[in-house]
Amino acid sequence: MLRRLWFSRVGRLLSFFLVGVLLSGAIALLMVGCSRVDREASLAGSPPQPEIEMTLVSFAVTRAAYEKIIPMFADQWKREHNQNVIIYESYGGSGAQTRAVMDGLNADVVALALALDVKKLEKVGLINQGWEEKLPNHSVPHTSVVALVTRKGNPQNIRTWEDLTQPGLQVVTANPKTSGGARWNFLALWGAITQTGGTDAQAMDYTTQVFKNVPALTRDARESTDAFFKQGQGDVLLNYENEVILAGLNGIDLSYVVPDPNISIDNPVAVVDANVDKNGTREVAEAFLQFLFTPAAQAEFAKVGFRPVLPEVAQDFATQFPPVKTLFTVEDLGGWSTIQEKFFADDAVFDQIQSKLGKG
Repeated sequence: MLRRLWFSRVGRLLSFFLVGVLLSGAIALLMVGCSRVDREASLAGSPPQPEIEMTLVSFAVTRAAYEKIIPMFADQWKREHNQNVIIYESYGGSGAQTRAVMDGLNADVVALALALDVKKLEKVGLINQGWEEKLPNHSVPHTSVVALVTRKGNPQNIRTWEDLTQPGLQVVTANPKTSGGARWNFLALWGAITQTGGTDAQAMDYTTQVFKNVPALTRDARESTDAFFKQGQGDVLLNYENEVILAGLNGIDLSYVVPDPNISIDNPVAVVDANVDKNGTREVAEAFLQFLFTPAAQAEFAKVGFRPVLPEVAQDFATQFPPVKTLFTVEDLGGWSTIQEKFFADDAVFDQIQSKLGKG
Protein backbone atom coordinates (compact mmCIF):
# COMPACT_ATOMS: atom_id res chain seq x y z
CA MET A 1 0.00 0.00 0.00
CA LEU A 2 2.85 2.37 0.86
CA ARG A 3 4.38 1.53 -2.46
CA ARG A 4 1.16 2.37 -4.32
CA LEU A 5 0.92 5.66 -2.37
CA TRP A 6 4.51 6.54 -3.28
CA PHE A 7 3.86 5.92 -6.99
CA SER A 8 0.66 7.95 -6.74
CA ARG A 9 2.49 10.94 -5.28
CA VAL A 10 5.28 10.70 -7.82
CA GLY A 11 2.74 10.51 -10.60
CA ARG A 12 0.98 13.63 -9.40
CA LEU A 13 4.27 15.52 -9.11
CA LEU A 14 5.28 14.40 -12.58
CA SER A 15 1.92 15.49 -13.94
CA PHE A 16 2.30 18.93 -12.34
CA PHE A 17 5.81 19.22 -13.79
CA LEU A 18 4.66 18.32 -17.29
CA VAL A 19 1.77 20.73 -17.09
CA GLY A 20 4.18 23.44 -15.96
CA VAL A 21 6.52 22.76 -18.85
CA LEU A 22 3.65 22.86 -21.32
CA LEU A 23 2.29 26.08 -19.87
CA SER A 24 5.74 27.70 -19.93
CA GLY A 25 6.21 26.70 -23.55
CA ALA A 26 2.79 28.02 -24.47
CA ILE A 27 3.46 31.33 -22.73
CA ALA A 28 6.83 31.63 -24.46
CA LEU A 29 5.28 30.98 -27.85
CA LEU A 30 2.56 33.48 -27.10
CA MET A 31 5.14 36.10 -26.15
CA VAL A 32 7.15 35.49 -29.34
CA GLY A 33 3.97 35.70 -31.38
CA CYS A 34 2.95 38.93 -29.68
CA SER A 35 6.42 40.40 -30.21
CA ARG A 36 6.23 39.63 -33.92
CA VAL A 37 2.73 41.07 -34.16
CA ASP A 38 3.85 44.19 -32.30
CA ARG A 39 6.73 44.72 -34.72
CA GLU A 40 4.46 44.31 -37.71
CA ALA A 41 1.85 46.60 -36.21
CA SER A 42 4.43 49.31 -35.53
CA LEU A 43 4.60 50.09 -39.24
CA ALA A 44 0.95 49.32 -39.98
CA GLY A 45 -1.08 51.30 -37.51
CA SER A 46 0.48 51.77 -34.11
CA PRO A 47 0.89 55.28 -32.68
CA PRO A 48 3.64 57.19 -34.53
CA GLN A 49 7.02 57.80 -32.97
CA PRO A 50 7.82 61.35 -31.84
CA GLU A 51 8.65 63.50 -34.87
CA ILE A 52 12.28 64.08 -35.76
CA GLU A 53 13.83 67.30 -37.01
CA MET A 54 16.89 67.94 -39.14
CA THR A 55 18.44 70.86 -41.03
CA LEU A 56 19.62 71.06 -44.63
CA VAL A 57 22.11 73.81 -45.46
CA SER A 58 22.56 74.29 -49.20
CA PHE A 59 23.76 76.74 -51.83
CA ALA A 60 21.12 79.05 -53.23
CA VAL A 61 20.33 77.65 -56.66
CA THR A 62 19.24 74.24 -55.34
CA ARG A 63 16.14 75.61 -53.61
CA ALA A 64 13.73 74.82 -56.47
CA ALA A 65 14.79 71.17 -56.47
CA TYR A 66 14.75 70.62 -52.72
CA GLU A 67 11.31 72.19 -52.37
CA LYS A 68 10.03 69.20 -54.37
CA ILE A 69 12.37 66.53 -53.04
CA ILE A 70 11.92 67.15 -49.30
CA PRO A 71 8.16 66.36 -49.21
CA MET A 72 8.81 63.18 -51.24
CA PHE A 73 11.42 62.02 -48.75
CA ALA A 74 9.19 62.91 -45.79
CA ASP A 75 6.40 60.77 -47.23
CA GLN A 76 8.76 57.82 -47.71
CA TRP A 77 10.18 58.15 -44.19
CA LYS A 78 6.65 58.23 -42.74
CA ARG A 79 5.68 55.06 -44.61
CA GLU A 80 8.81 53.19 -43.57
CA HIS A 81 9.21 54.45 -39.99
CA ASN A 82 5.75 55.71 -39.02
CA GLN A 83 7.40 58.96 -38.00
CA ASN A 84 7.09 62.53 -39.19
CA VAL A 85 10.32 64.18 -40.24
CA ILE A 86 10.61 67.96 -40.39
CA ILE A 87 13.47 69.30 -42.52
CA TYR A 88 14.46 72.91 -41.99
CA GLU A 89 16.15 74.58 -44.97
CA SER A 90 18.80 77.26 -45.27
CA TYR A 91 19.99 78.63 -48.63
CA GLY A 92 22.71 81.07 -49.58
CA GLY A 93 26.08 81.39 -51.25
CA SER A 94 28.13 78.23 -50.81
CA GLY A 95 31.06 80.01 -49.17
CA ALA A 96 28.79 81.92 -46.80
CA GLN A 97 26.89 78.75 -45.90
CA THR A 98 30.16 76.96 -45.18
CA ARG A 99 31.29 79.72 -42.86
CA ALA A 100 27.91 79.70 -41.10
CA VAL A 101 28.19 75.98 -40.37
CA MET A 102 31.74 76.47 -39.11
CA ASP A 103 30.45 79.27 -36.86
CA GLY A 104 27.74 77.07 -35.35
CA LEU A 105 24.80 76.75 -37.76
CA ASN A 106 23.44 73.35 -36.69
CA ALA A 107 23.36 71.64 -40.10
CA ASP A 108 22.69 67.91 -40.22
CA VAL A 109 23.44 67.71 -43.94
CA VAL A 110 25.11 70.12 -46.36
CA ALA A 111 24.78 70.47 -50.12
CA LEU A 112 27.48 72.81 -51.35
CA ALA A 113 28.71 74.22 -54.65
CA LEU A 114 32.13 72.62 -54.56
CA ALA A 115 34.01 69.94 -52.68
CA LEU A 116 36.50 72.54 -51.45
CA ASP A 117 33.79 73.91 -49.14
CA VAL A 118 33.04 70.44 -47.74
CA LYS A 119 36.77 69.96 -47.22
CA LYS A 120 36.80 73.09 -45.05
CA LEU A 121 34.18 71.49 -42.78
CA GLU A 122 36.24 68.31 -42.74
CA LYS A 123 39.35 70.26 -41.77
CA VAL A 124 37.71 71.71 -38.64
CA GLY A 125 36.39 68.31 -37.57
CA LEU A 126 32.71 68.70 -38.41
CA ILE A 127 32.76 66.10 -41.20
CA ASN A 128 34.69 62.85 -41.03
CA GLN A 129 37.32 61.94 -43.58
CA GLY A 130 36.17 59.67 -46.39
CA TRP A 131 32.80 61.39 -46.80
CA GLU A 132 33.14 61.25 -50.61
CA GLU A 133 32.94 57.46 -50.64
CA LYS A 134 29.86 57.13 -48.42
CA LEU A 135 27.43 57.88 -51.26
CA PRO A 136 27.21 57.02 -54.98
CA ASN A 137 29.14 59.03 -57.56
CA HIS A 138 31.59 60.33 -54.94
CA SER A 139 28.70 62.02 -53.12
CA VAL A 140 27.73 64.17 -56.13
CA PRO A 141 23.97 63.82 -56.84
CA HIS A 142 23.84 66.28 -59.75
CA THR A 143 26.13 68.24 -62.04
CA SER A 144 26.07 71.21 -64.35
CA VAL A 145 28.32 73.01 -66.85
CA VAL A 146 29.16 76.63 -67.63
CA ALA A 147 26.81 78.39 -70.05
CA LEU A 148 27.42 81.61 -71.96
CA VAL A 149 24.28 83.73 -71.70
CA THR A 150 23.95 86.40 -74.39
CA ARG A 151 21.59 89.20 -75.21
CA LYS A 152 18.49 88.15 -77.09
CA GLY A 153 19.34 86.89 -80.56
CA ASN A 154 23.06 86.72 -79.66
CA PRO A 155 24.00 89.96 -81.48
CA GLN A 156 27.73 89.44 -80.78
CA ASN A 157 27.55 85.93 -82.32
CA ILE A 158 29.21 84.30 -79.32
CA ARG A 159 29.62 80.57 -79.92
CA THR A 160 32.94 79.48 -78.43
CA TRP A 161 35.30 80.28 -75.57
CA GLU A 162 37.56 82.14 -78.00
CA ASP A 163 34.74 84.61 -78.73
CA LEU A 164 35.04 85.97 -75.19
CA THR A 165 38.29 87.69 -76.15
CA GLN A 166 36.67 89.94 -78.80
CA PRO A 167 37.92 93.53 -78.39
CA GLY A 168 35.33 95.71 -76.70
CA LEU A 169 33.17 92.77 -75.54
CA GLN A 170 31.92 93.07 -71.96
CA VAL A 171 31.92 89.84 -69.95
CA VAL A 172 30.03 89.52 -66.66
CA THR A 173 31.29 87.13 -63.99
CA ALA A 174 31.88 87.16 -60.25
CA ASN A 175 35.13 87.26 -58.33
CA PRO A 176 36.53 83.72 -57.92
CA LYS A 177 38.16 84.77 -54.65
CA THR A 178 34.68 85.23 -53.13
CA SER A 179 32.32 83.13 -55.29
CA GLY A 180 32.18 79.37 -55.75
CA GLY A 181 30.32 79.78 -59.04
CA ALA A 182 33.00 82.12 -60.32
CA ARG A 183 35.67 79.53 -59.51
CA TRP A 184 33.92 77.11 -61.82
CA ASN A 185 33.84 79.84 -64.49
CA PHE A 186 37.56 80.48 -64.10
CA LEU A 187 38.44 76.78 -64.25
CA ALA A 188 36.29 76.36 -67.36
CA LEU A 189 38.23 79.16 -69.08
CA TRP A 190 41.60 77.73 -68.04
CA GLY A 191 40.69 74.15 -68.95
CA ALA A 192 39.35 75.20 -72.34
CA ILE A 193 43.01 75.68 -73.23
CA THR A 194 44.92 73.11 -71.16
CA GLN A 195 42.45 70.27 -71.74
CA THR A 196 42.71 70.66 -75.51
CA GLY A 197 46.48 70.51 -75.78
CA GLY A 198 47.44 74.04 -74.72
CA THR A 199 50.09 74.97 -72.18
CA ASP A 200 49.71 76.82 -68.90
CA ALA A 201 51.37 79.84 -70.52
CA GLN A 202 48.76 79.83 -73.29
CA ALA A 203 45.99 79.41 -70.72
CA MET A 204 47.38 82.34 -68.75
CA ASP A 205 47.39 84.54 -71.84
CA TYR A 206 43.86 83.54 -72.87
CA THR A 207 42.34 83.91 -69.40
CA THR A 208 43.99 87.31 -68.99
CA GLN A 209 42.38 88.45 -72.24
CA VAL A 210 38.95 87.35 -71.04
CA PHE A 211 39.29 89.13 -67.69
CA LYS A 212 40.44 92.23 -69.53
CA ASN A 213 36.89 92.25 -70.89
CA VAL A 214 35.33 92.07 -67.41
CA PRO A 215 34.52 95.69 -66.39
CA ALA A 216 33.88 94.83 -62.73
CA LEU A 217 33.81 91.64 -60.69
CA THR A 218 30.69 91.07 -58.64
CA ARG A 219 30.79 89.43 -55.21
CA ASP A 220 28.84 86.31 -56.17
CA ALA A 221 26.92 84.63 -58.98
CA ARG A 222 23.60 86.12 -57.89
CA GLU A 223 24.99 89.64 -58.18
CA SER A 224 26.35 88.79 -61.63
CA THR A 225 22.92 87.65 -62.76
CA ASP A 226 21.31 90.82 -61.40
CA ALA A 227 23.95 93.00 -63.07
CA PHE A 228 23.32 91.35 -66.44
CA PHE A 229 19.53 91.14 -66.40
CA LYS A 230 18.30 93.85 -64.06
CA GLN A 231 20.95 96.48 -64.66
CA GLY A 232 21.64 95.69 -68.32
CA GLN A 233 25.39 95.39 -67.87
CA GLY A 234 27.56 93.41 -70.30
CA ASP A 235 27.22 91.44 -73.52
CA VAL A 236 27.65 87.93 -72.12
CA LEU A 237 27.19 86.36 -68.70
CA LEU A 238 29.04 83.28 -67.46
CA ASN A 239 26.61 81.25 -65.43
CA TYR A 240 25.51 77.77 -64.37
CA GLU A 241 23.57 75.98 -67.10
CA ASN A 242 20.95 74.96 -64.53
CA GLU A 243 20.22 78.59 -63.65
CA VAL A 244 19.62 79.38 -67.32
CA ILE A 245 17.31 76.38 -67.78
CA LEU A 246 15.35 77.25 -64.64
CA ALA A 247 14.93 80.82 -65.83
CA GLY A 248 13.52 79.49 -69.09
CA LEU A 249 11.08 77.27 -67.20
CA ASN A 250 9.92 80.38 -65.35
CA GLY A 251 9.08 82.11 -68.62
CA ILE A 252 12.27 84.12 -69.17
CA ASP A 253 13.41 83.81 -72.78
CA LEU A 254 17.21 83.56 -72.83
CA SER A 255 19.80 83.08 -75.53
CA TYR A 256 22.68 80.91 -74.43
CA VAL A 257 25.26 78.42 -75.65
CA VAL A 258 27.07 75.58 -73.88
CA PRO A 259 30.60 75.68 -75.32
CA ASP A 260 32.68 72.57 -75.85
CA PRO A 261 34.98 71.72 -74.06
CA ASN A 262 33.44 72.36 -70.65
CA ILE A 263 33.93 71.55 -66.99
CA SER A 264 31.76 69.18 -64.98
CA ILE A 265 30.41 71.30 -62.14
CA ASP A 266 30.12 68.72 -59.38
CA ASN A 267 28.06 69.78 -56.37
CA PRO A 268 28.62 67.41 -53.41
CA VAL A 269 26.51 66.54 -50.38
CA ALA A 270 27.60 65.26 -46.97
CA VAL A 271 26.39 64.43 -43.49
CA VAL A 272 27.77 66.79 -40.84
CA ASP A 273 28.99 64.03 -38.54
CA ALA A 274 29.62 66.11 -35.43
CA ASN A 275 26.10 67.54 -35.54
CA VAL A 276 24.12 64.39 -36.34
CA ASP A 277 25.80 62.54 -33.51
CA LYS A 278 24.91 65.39 -31.16
CA ASN A 279 21.36 65.72 -32.52
CA GLY A 280 20.59 61.99 -32.77
CA THR A 281 19.74 62.37 -36.46
CA ARG A 282 22.34 60.22 -38.20
CA GLU A 283 19.87 57.62 -39.49
CA VAL A 284 17.45 60.12 -41.03
CA ALA A 285 20.26 62.33 -42.37
CA GLU A 286 21.97 59.42 -44.11
CA ALA A 287 18.65 58.20 -45.48
CA PHE A 288 17.90 61.65 -46.89
CA LEU A 289 21.19 61.82 -48.76
CA GLN A 290 20.70 58.29 -50.09
CA PHE A 291 17.27 59.39 -51.33
CA LEU A 292 18.89 62.06 -53.51
CA PHE A 293 20.24 59.29 -55.73
CA THR A 294 16.85 57.64 -56.35
CA PRO A 295 15.16 58.04 -59.76
CA ALA A 296 12.39 60.16 -58.21
CA ALA A 297 14.79 62.71 -56.71
CA GLN A 298 17.06 62.65 -59.75
CA ALA A 299 14.09 63.57 -61.95
CA GLU A 300 13.34 66.58 -59.74
CA PHE A 301 16.93 67.80 -60.07
CA ALA A 302 16.67 67.41 -63.85
CA LYS A 303 13.37 69.29 -64.04
CA VAL A 304 15.00 72.44 -62.68
CA GLY A 305 18.10 72.22 -64.87
CA PHE A 306 20.66 70.07 -63.05
CA ARG A 307 22.21 67.20 -64.99
CA PRO A 308 21.21 63.94 -63.24
CA VAL A 309 23.87 61.34 -62.48
CA LEU A 310 21.65 58.25 -62.88
CA PRO A 311 22.03 57.13 -66.53
CA GLU A 312 18.38 56.12 -66.91
CA VAL A 313 17.17 59.51 -65.70
CA ALA A 314 19.75 61.33 -67.81
CA GLN A 315 18.41 59.47 -70.84
CA ASP A 316 14.86 60.62 -70.06
CA PHE A 317 16.01 64.25 -70.06
CA ALA A 318 18.60 64.01 -72.83
CA THR A 319 16.90 66.59 -75.07
CA GLN A 320 17.16 69.21 -72.33
CA PHE A 321 20.94 69.14 -72.10
CA PRO A 322 23.28 69.84 -75.05
CA PRO A 323 25.92 67.11 -75.26
CA VAL A 324 29.48 68.05 -74.28
CA LYS A 325 32.07 65.92 -76.05
CA THR A 326 35.07 67.10 -74.03
CA LEU A 327 33.99 67.22 -70.39
CA PHE A 328 36.83 67.63 -67.91
CA THR A 329 36.77 67.56 -64.12
CA VAL A 330 38.49 69.13 -61.14
CA GLU A 331 40.66 66.04 -60.92
CA ASP A 332 41.90 66.66 -64.47
CA LEU A 333 43.14 70.02 -63.20
CA GLY A 334 44.96 68.50 -60.22
CA GLY A 335 42.25 68.34 -57.54
CA TRP A 336 40.97 71.05 -55.22
CA SER A 337 44.04 71.32 -53.01
CA THR A 338 46.27 71.98 -56.02
CA ILE A 339 43.69 74.26 -57.62
CA GLN A 340 43.28 76.42 -54.53
CA GLU A 341 47.01 76.86 -54.12
CA LYS A 342 47.70 77.41 -57.81
CA PHE A 343 44.83 79.69 -58.77
CA PHE A 344 43.01 81.27 -55.85
CA ALA A 345 45.44 81.67 -52.95
CA ASP A 346 46.93 85.09 -52.32
CA ASP A 347 49.40 86.03 -55.09
CA ALA A 348 48.41 82.94 -57.11
CA VAL A 349 47.32 82.94 -60.78
CA PHE A 350 44.13 84.95 -60.40
CA ASP A 351 45.83 87.68 -58.38
CA GLN A 352 48.62 87.74 -60.96
CA ILE A 353 46.07 88.28 -63.73
CA GLN A 354 44.40 91.09 -61.83
CA SER A 355 47.80 92.69 -61.20
CA LYS A 356 48.66 92.53 -64.91
CA LEU A 357 45.41 94.27 -65.72
CA GLY A 358 45.96 96.93 -63.06
CA LYS A 359 42.92 95.70 -61.11
CA GLY A 360 44.70 94.09 -58.19
